[in-house]
Amino acid sequence: MEPASLHTTFDLAQIALYLFWIFFAGLIFYLQRESQREGYPVEVDGPVTGQFRAKSLLFYPPPKTFHLADGTMRQAPDGVADTRPVAGTPTSRLPGAPLEPNNANPLADGIGPGAWAERSDKPDLTTALTPRIVPMRVATTYATASRDPDPRGFPVVGCDGATGGTVVDIWVDRSEHLARYLEVETKGKRRILLPITFSVLKSFPNRVHVEAITGAQFEGVPATAKPDSVTLREEDRICGYYGAGTLYATPDRAEPLL
Repeated sequence: MEPASLHTTFDLAQIALYLFWIFFAGLIFYLQRESQREGYPVEVDGPVTGQFRAKSLLFYPPPKTFHLADGTMRQAPDGVADTRPVAGTPTSRLPGAPLEPNNANPLADGIGPGAWAERSDKPDLTTALTPRIVPMRVATTYATASRDPDPRGFPVVGCDGATGGTVVDIWVDRSEHLARYLEVETKGKRRILLPITFSVLKSFPNRVHVEAITGAQFEGVPATAKPDSVTLREEDRICGYYGAGTLYATPDRAEPLL
């Protein structure tokens, strides 16, 4: 009889396969927990806000501390619930049912396509710790390309064809080197921001067309606290206002197509 040895009593290929399965299961477990640090619904779905689901080994990771470039620290998950009142009524008792706006101006209610998160109320920063998104009157080294139209001075027209204001400046991203917003002076002499992604530059005649909202609704766009910078929270609120307009700007948009 041949004496027992490692290569005769163990199947190395099978052991390698088992080790891979163990590693892969651990990877899935790790990614499952890490994906729930931010942007994951760890709150109980229901009419009462601010209630977290019960902590568990699989569905609730322990807090991790992140050291930010500006010297500050934050934890995720931070255990801070969003207690803002929901300005809408569910259309049914089913979990995740669409919300029907409660107020006359649903564009600023933060529901549906206009929902926004309570991000930091500080500007996004460059690697040099300077405000990342600023107007071209501050970022004086930036200019529009010679082959592209300069929208400054163009009227801004809403989805109803009414003029809501005039473009007075362009806000640029100093990290990505591109235009992020158009600064618009409304008819009421307010200065508001228009995301580039919600605008279309047209010629003959020159104008900026915005399909998301009407001309009169530009007066309700949330303003920035400072004239030459925008915070992360302000960006979310501004984009949420235009996003809400895609569904609530006119009564017919919230109705079925047929």
